[in-house]
Amino acid sequence: MEKLKEYAATLNLDAARFASCLDEGTFAADVQKDLEQGQSYGVNATPAFFVNGRLLSGAQPLEEFQRVIDDELARAGVR
Repeated sequence: MEKLKEYAATLNLDAARFASCLDEGTFAADVQKDLEQGQSYGVNATPAFFVNGRLLSGAQPLEEFQRVIDDELARAGVR
């Protein structure tokens, strides 16, 4: 958590307020809920993208997006 506090300071955030929020776990339940929801969809890395319900996990080259999008268009009879 100390690293997050350092990042906050470099971003010129209100460091004391950020640290207090982090230390008190103000949004811990919200973060946990988001984490669980992402995992329920198969997300286990960032970034994560969905193209018509198909997961692209992690950093992907443009060609991979094009391939998946073209495939989805073909399935829909658009191409």
